[in-house]
Amino acid sequence: MNKDLYIFNSLTSKKELFKSIIPNQVSLYVCGPTVYSSSHMGHARSAIVFDSIVRFLKYIGLKTKYVRNFTDIDDKIIARANEEGRKPEEISEKYKLEYIQDMKSLGCNDPDHQPSVSENIPEIINLIKDIIEKKFGYESNGDVYFNVQKFKEYGKLSNQSIDSILSNTRLEINPNKNYELDFALWKEAKPNEPYWESPWGNGRPGWHIECSAMSRKYLGENFDIHGGGRDLIFPHHENEIAQSECISGKKFANYWIHNGLININKEKMSKSIGNIVNIKEGLKVWDKNIFRILFLTHHYRTPVDLSNKKLAEVGKSLLNLKKKLEINESSSSNFKELWVSAMLDDFNTAKALGYYFKFINDGKLSNKSTVELEEFEETMGISGWRNDISNPTDKNPINKEEIEELIIERNKARSEKDWVKADKLRERAEELGIKLLDNDEGTIWE
Repeated sequence: MNKDLYIFNSLTSKKELFKSIIPNQVSLYVCGPTVYSSSHMGHARSAIVFDSIVRFLKYIGLKTKYVRNFTDIDDKIIARANEEGRKPEEISEKYKLEYIQDMKSLGCNDPDHQPSVSENIPEIINLIKDIIEKKFGYESNGDVYFNVQKFKEYGKLSNQSIDSILSNTRLEINPNKNYELDFALWKEAKPNEPYWESPWGNGRPGWHIECSAMSRKYLGENFDIHGGGRDLIFPHHENEIAQSECISGKKFANYWIHNGLININKEKMSKSIGNIVNIKEGLKVWDKNIFRILFLTHHYRTPVDLSNKKLAEVGKSLLNLKKKLEINESSSSNFKELWVSAMLDDFNTAKALGYYFKFINDGKLSNKSTVELEEFEETMGISGWRNDISNPTDKNPINKEEIEELIIERNKARSEKDWVKADKLRERAEELGIKLLDNDEGTIWE
């Protein structure tokens, strides 16, 4: 069986034969969540994608070193803490623990390392010192910025020139910067915010420098694979490359893997629309295997439309599949060869699962092939679904707070006699399986 692995590299926009830096070992860094609120299905999709990738790498005999970080220092965390009258570290710790539990509930294995920014401040400060020493960074009124114009390959990951970035990016005016695109490596402390001592005064790190420092600490200056959602390509991953390669003179990561994003009922998942689906809420309604299979029946680079209807379809498909699980000793199959071949072609879980469903539907199970079936299920992280899947429910995995927010927004539209918006919000509720009932006291839902 051919064991050559091909990966679509976002850096070159083409499939490339994978060659690890150290033979038979793979180093992998994936950007994790900013822990200021409950984890949502976007986090779930990314985690499941890279969980299946790491499982497969291990299955084909490679030793993996998988690092996924927590951003526990951020403006959003500080804002949330101020809203709730709590300390920022209390907010970040709460949602960090919640995320870890959510990952377990989704059947994702723990990475080898899960570092937090707050635990790596010395490494971050030392990296910034090196950047300044190399003349790629400069201090300005307590802040430190990266000199984008000095890094000649800036834009190579997102395939943009500096001119196109300037014309397509909304940039805030900051008199401390020498150039519009320069980004913060270190931010001067503001009143009532957490801070750390540094050579440039009290402050805290910028977002992008954190991942450069943590990947460097655990994987070195050059490692095999860097992953994350495609929304991180610019500016986050672009900036990581600049601030890492200007120091080492080496390629930061050899391969870049970016997963597609989540849509909810064909709309982009966003807080402004009010269609965020939290992992915990979703798992109250649907089995973890239904989420995993829905996500993995899409190639990792494509978007996934998450809807009540699609989740129910997956559940019903699995119920039908259970009826076909009968041993037929006279059958033979090349199932293992097929699904491994699919995964070697840029981790094509969609194609691999297609072979899996066909294998069972065609009645190809034998005692020997049952072992192969179990190996596949373990690699996809769907072991045990046959015992876990029951009749799918038509309930909708939506946060009650989000429903209330939708009602408030609709009531406001009605009070302003914006009937078009009010009708659209009612339609939005119906798409989510929610019925709005208007009465003299307001609106209730069921």
